[in-house]
Amino acid sequence: MIFSIKQLRWLYISLSILSLCLAVTIIPTRASLPVPTTSTLNLSASTSQPTNWLEQGRNLYHSGRFAEAVTIWQTAAQQYHIQGDRLNEALSLSYLSLTQQELNQWQAAQQSIEQSLKLLQTSIPSADAILWAQALNTQANLQLHTGKAETALESWQQAQKFYEQAGDTMGSLGSQINQAQALQTLGFYRRSKQQLEALTQKLQGMPDDEIKVSGLRSLGLTLQIIGDSKSQQILEQSLVIAQKITAKPHLSSILISLGQTAVDLQDPEAALNYFEQAQLLTTNPSDQLQARLAQFKLFLNYDKLEFVNPLAPQLLQQLRELPPSHTSLYAAINFVATLNHQSNSEQILPLKDLAQLMAVTVKSAQQIQDTQAEAHALTQWGKLYQRTQQLSQAQELTQKSLNIARQLQANDIIAQSAWQVGQLYKQQGDRSKAITAYTEAVNALKALRGDLVAINPDVQFSFRTSVEPVYRELVDLLLENQPSQGELIEARELIEALQIAELDNFFREACLDRTQQIDRVDPTATVIYPIILPDRLTVILSKAGQPLRSYVTHKSQAEIEQTLDNFLVALNPVSDSKNRDRLSQQIYGWLIRPESAEQAFIDTKTLVFVLDGRLRNIPIAALFDGKQYLIEKYAVALSPGLQLMATRSLHQNHISAIVGGISQSRAGFSALPAVESEVKQISKAVSSRVLLNQEFTSQALAKRVKSSSAGIVHLATHGQFSSRLEDTFLLTWDGQVNVKELSELLKNRGSDPSKAIELLVLSACDTAAGDDRAVLGLAGLAVKSGARSTIATLWPVKDRAAAMLMSRFYDQLRQPKITKAEALRQAQISLIRQTDFHEPFFWSGFVLIGNWI
Repeated sequence: MIFSIKQLRWLYISLSILSLCLAVTIIPTRASLPVPTTSTLNLSASTSQPTNWLEQGRNLYHSGRFAEAVTIWQTAAQQYHIQGDRLNEALSLSYLSLTQQELNQWQAAQQSIEQSLKLLQTSIPSADAILWAQALNTQANLQLHTGKAETALESWQQAQKFYEQAGDTMGSLGSQINQAQALQTLGFYRRSKQQLEALTQKLQGMPDDEIKVSGLRSLGLTLQIIGDSKSQQILEQSLVIAQKITAKPHLSSILISLGQTAVDLQDPEAALNYFEQAQLLTTNPSDQLQARLAQFKLFLNYDKLEFVNPLAPQLLQQLRELPPSHTSLYAAINFVATLNHQSNSEQILPLKDLAQLMAVTVKSAQQIQDTQAEAHALTQWGKLYQRTQQLSQAQELTQKSLNIARQLQANDIIAQSAWQVGQLYKQQGDRSKAITAYTEAVNALKALRGDLVAINPDVQFSFRTSVEPVYRELVDLLLENQPSQGELIEARELIEALQIAELDNFFREACLDRTQQIDRVDPTATVIYPIILPDRLTVILSKAGQPLRSYVTHKSQAEIEQTLDNFLVALNPVSDSKNRDRLSQQIYGWLIRPESAEQAFIDTKTLVFVLDGRLRNIPIAALFDGKQYLIEKYAVALSPGLQLMATRSLHQNHISAIVGGISQSRAGFSALPAVESEVKQISKAVSSRVLLNQEFTSQALAKRVKSSSAGIVHLATHGQFSSRLEDTFLLTWDGQVNVKELSELLKNRGSDPSKAIELLVLSACDTAAGDDRAVLGLAGLAVKSGARSTIATLWPVKDRAAAMLMSRFYDQLRQPKITKAEALRQAQISLIRQTDFHEPFFWSGFVLIGNWI
C-alpha cells in the first residue's frame, strides 16, 4: 500500500487551503485531489531520484507554479515507466492530469488520466483501492469541467466505493459532496439537497476532529455555491469545532469563507469582522494576503476611503515582495482589477505604480509559464493606459492579451480583452472595427454560458460589470443613427441573448436549451423590444413576414428609469389618479404611440413585449392612451425573447388542473382567506385535484405532478420573486420551496415534452421590496419550470380581487379557440368594467409570461 490511512488524512488536511478542501471539487476550476509528499510515498532506495522529482512537483504545486510542476511530474512518470514501477507511474500521471486541469490543458489532462487508469486496469489490476479512488476523482473533476456531469457522477460514485474499501472516511464524504455538485449540474436539485442533508447528518455523528472540520467546510462551500442559505450555519459549525480543537490551519480559510458569505448577504460589518479575524489567526501568508485583499475590496465597495487609503500602499508593497506563483500573480491581478473598476482610483494609488505592478506580473507570469495569468495581467495593464488616454499603448497591450487568449482558446479572457479592444476602437472613432471586436467578446460570452460561475474566482465575472455592459455597448453601436435591417436583426438577437445570459447568471447554470422562435408561432402577434440605452430609448418591432422597424425617444436613461419608478408608485390606489394617468400616457407614447400613428398594428391581436431593464417592473397592460388601457385594445404577453419551448394550445374540452394553496396564516405569512373560494371556483370551472393547507406540502405536490397528466398547475400561496436566487421561493405548508427545487418538482414527469405543464399559475406572489430586478426571479421560474406559459402577480393583489379574476380567467379559458393571453385579457376587462376593482392596481399585476396561445 502506497499511503497509510493516517498519512492520507494528514495529507488531505494539509492541502485544504490550496484545493479548497479535501477530495472535494467545490469550484470546478480548482483541482480536488491531494498532491503526494515524500513522507507518504513508499519508495525503495533505488527510486530516490524520482522521489526528488515528486517532492519538487509537490512544492511547485503548493506554490502555484503549475507549469513547472507539470514538467517535473512528466519526468517522474517517464522515469517510473523506465524502471517498471507501474504504481508510481500511474500516481504521477494522475497528479499530472490534476495540474494540467489547473492550467486548463483539458486535452493533455484527458490523455494523462486515461494513461493512469489504463495502467491501474491492465498493468496492476491488484492496485490499492486508494490509488483507484484518487484517479477516479481526478477523472470526475475533468468530466465535470468538460460538461460531462452524468459521467462525472458515475466516476465519483465509483471513487466513493474505493475510498470506503480503503477505509478512508473523508475521501468517501468528499466524493459524496462532489456527487451532490454533479446532481446540481444535471438539474436534480432535490436529490442534491437530500444528499447534502444526509451528509450533514453523517458529519454531525463524527468525532470533532480535523476531518470533520474539513468536511463541514467543504459542505458549507458547496451549499454557498448552489445558493443554499444553510451554508452560513454549516461554516459557523466548522469554525466552532476548529476553534475547539485548535485546528489553526483551518481557521483562516473558514473565516474568509464566512466573510464572503456575509458579503453576499450584504452584511459588511460581519464580513469585516470575519476578514480581520482571518488575518489575525492565519498561519499561512497566502491566507493573510487574501484576508487583507478581501477587506480592501469591502472598503472600496462601501466607499470607506479612510480605510482604503492607508491599506492600499501596504498591499502594493506586499504584492511587490511576493515570489512569483500562481497565487501571487492572481492576487496582484485581482488588486489592480478591483482598482480599475473605481473611477477615482488614482486618488488611492498612482496609476503608474499599478502599471509597474502589472509589468512585473507579466514578467513573472512568463517566468513561471502561467500564460493565462499573463493574458489577464496584460488586460488590466492595458486598462490603466486606457484610463490615461494613452490609447496606442493600451491597444498594444490588450491586443497581446487577446492573441494569447485566442491561442489558449480561453473564452473568459477573450471576452474581457476583446471587449476592451472594442472600447478602444470606439474611443478612436472606428465603429466597424469596434463592432467586430465587441462581437468576438459576445461570442465568447455565449460560448461560456453556464460556465461563467466556474471561471477562476480570482478574476470572477460580475454579471453587472463584466457581462451585461458588453451586450449593451454593442447594441448601442449597432443602433446608432439609422440602423440597417441587418443591424436591427443583430441588435434584437443580442437583447434576447442578454436576457438568456441574465437567467443563466441567476440560476448559476445554462437554463434555456429547447427553443422556438415566437414570431413564427402566431402571425397575429407583434413583438415589441424596448431597449434602454444611455441617451435614448429605442423600440424595435417584429411581425411575422415583415421587415423589422424601429423608432427612438431621446431621453436619458436616468430620466426614463425615474419615470418608470414614479409610475409604479402611482399605481397605489391611494395615489393621485391624474398623476398616474399622465405618467402612464407618457410611457405609452414611448412604446406604442409612434407606430400606432402609422397603423403598424393592423391585424395584430397580441402584443408580446421583450422588456429590458426597469421596464420589466411595470404592468404593461395598464398603459393608458388617454381613453383606454392597452389591455382593452390588445392581449398582452411577456417573453424572455424569441426563444421559447415548442408549444401547443390547450385542448379546451379536456382542461384539467392541479390546484394547491394555503388560506391560513403560516410560517409568519398572513392568511389568504379568499384562497378557499378561489380554489372552489377553479374546481367548478375545470376538472381539478386539490391540495389545500395541510395537504399542500412539497412532497404531495411533487407526487401529484408526477402521477397526473393535468395541463395546468395553479398555486394560490405566498411567494416571492427576487434578483437573488436565494430569495425566490414559494410557500408550502411544510416550508419554503426555492425556485430551483420548484422548477425540478414541476418537471417531475420526465423529459417527454408532450407531458410538460401547459400553464403554471401563481396567484398570490410578490416581487422583493427594494429590488429593481426582482422580476428576474419570475422570468427565471417561468423559463426553468418547463411550463409553456406562466401567469403570476407582480405584487400581492387583494385576495378577493385575485379570486374573482382567476375564476373569470378559467371561465374564458374553456371557450373554444381562445388563447391564454386573450382569456387573461377578458378577465382583466371584466374587472375594469364590471366590478369595484377597476383601478389598475387590482388587475394589471397579473402578467402572462411565455407562450400566449
